[in-house]
Amino acid sequence: MRLTPANRKQPHDRGTPLGAPAVAATVLTGVVALYIALVAFGNITDFGTNQQFVRHVLAMDTTFKDDDLMWRAVESRALQDTAYVAIIAWETLAALVLITATVRWALAVRRGDGSQDRARRLSTVGLLMLMLLFGGGFIGIGGEWFAMWQSKSWNGLDAATRVFTLTGIVLLFIHLPCTGRGRPGAPDEAPDDIPDRAVRH
Repeated sequence: MRLTPANRKQPHDRGTPLGAPAVAATVLTGVVALYIALVAFGNITDFGTNQQFVRHVLAMDTTFKDDDLMWRAVESRALQDTAYVAIIAWETLAALVLITATVRWALAVRRGDGSQDRARRLSTVGLLMLMLLFGGGFIGIGGEWFAMWQSKSWNGLDAATRVFTLTGIVLLFIHLPCTGRGRPGAPDEAPDDIPDRAVRH
């Protein structure tokens, strides 16, 4: 009997154990992807609700209305709605990236060959997009520049902080050494490093 690379059972043929870090990375990425996909879907199908939120934040009409700050207000409805549409587009793009990353993670877990580099890169891009939106956009620009923290009616800082924190935790987790990394510059597929030797019985 001759064993060849085609019929020799490779370790990764058994798949990844259910409790492995790569499985956790798949689930966590999928959870964030689901969340932001639902957010984007809600903003598209229920356009008016968060449209009012963006308008009030940019107009700064529920803040303390300090003269030293009110010059920052954006009162143009066209600019307000443009900003809102840009937010929805960004959320939708991030959702698509993270959904693709989740699929990549799932395929890597199924193969069990340690090929998670592509999934990790896509996850990193999608998660950083969300951190930029919720951290830089809502917390930084909305919270400080437009003084959203002063508003009791239109204040999204708590929600933005929760999303930013969750996203950061997932980003840190997928970059832990235990989630598995391919060799630098190596392709995703694990090479067949077992010599092709004949085994006779």
